[in-house]
Amino acid sequence: MLDLRTKHGCLFDEISLGEVMLRLDPGEGRIKSARAFRAWEGGGEYNVARGLRRCFGLRTAIITAFAENEIGALLEDLILQGGVDTRFIQWKPFDGIGRTARNGLNFTERGFGPRAALGVSDRAYTAVSQLKPGDIDWEHIFGTLGARWFHTGGIFAALSETTAALTLEALECAKKHGTVTSYDLNYRPSLWKERGGQARAREVNAAILPYIDVLFGNEEDFTACLGFEIEGSDASLKELSAAGYERMLRAVAAAYPHLKLAAASLRGVKTATRNDWSAIAFAGGTVYTGMALDDLEIFDRVGGGDSFASGLIYGLLSEMTIPEALDYGIAHGALAMTTPGDTSMASFAEVKRLVDGGSARVLR
Repeated sequence: MLDLRTKHGCLFDEISLGEVMLRLDPGEGRIKSARAFRAWEGGGEYNVARGLRRCFGLRTAIITAFAENEIGALLEDLILQGGVDTRFIQWKPFDGIGRTARNGLNFTERGFGPRAALGVSDRAYTAVSQLKPGDIDWEHIFGTLGARWFHTGGIFAALSETTAALTLEALECAKKHGTVTSYDLNYRPSLWKERGGQARAREVNAAILPYIDVLFGNEEDFTACLGFEIEGSDASLKELSAAGYERMLRAVAAAYPHLKLAAASLRGVKTATRNDWSAIAFAGGTVYTGMALDDLEIFDRVGGGDSFASGLIYGLLSEMTIPEALDYGIAHGALAMTTPGDTSMASFAEVKRLVDGGSARVLR
């Protein structure tokens, strides 16, 4: 299905392009009443690279930019702890107050029961949002060093007009050198609000999609970013998952026939802490469904979709069948949501155990 470059011809298995923010987490409390926060790093595109490195042992790197101050140094240190290569980080001068370049902050509280999770971003004028075409030597990255897989997404493309243009520049070079490309639509209304909303998001994504091999999204993403609607919105979740998503993915594949695979994570939200969790994919005219975890207990839902993507990418890089790769994505996403922070703390053994049908009985 995918024409993968060999490991021997590439320094990296996967490279991500995206923003990495400092996540400040009030733990069991609320942002508005917190007196202490725990710090993590996170970002939609970065989370995929970190999951592939820490859980699956692949060689990954992040392309991003930081303002050169102590917060940037903290973010770099957190990335290094995750084992992701930092050589492509660009450092921008800091003017003392962040007027010209700063590092993004993301305050995130976990939901519980009927109270939904909440994210409050403070990310305007970040160093990475100012990256533009010509800032990065893509020929060196994809031509000289080599990467088997390149992943980016709609969060990075939405940061500014220049990051959208940089995304296209990167994808053009990746395709030129035979690197498989993936893109997570990841629609964020707050990022597009001042840039033309859904109409502008659809224009940007329409230009990007011709360069994508593997596409990730959910119901909101496919609708907001590409204009597709799921029929039968009053159907039950299971009917919607089995029929509505299939119709949507078939429509996406018909509109973009060059896509090798389109995948959607399926989340049925019963409460903030109990979700049904599965996934569906469409490739080569066939619909594939993966394992289903009903009534999954959620500790921290943020990053579950990114961990699903990294598990699926691992499976495809390992040349598994699509159903097998889907199961690795579903299992990795589920386990990532059992721990705090954006990024996965799961081990490969834990993922494989869940894929193989293992239970949650104590391990001694």
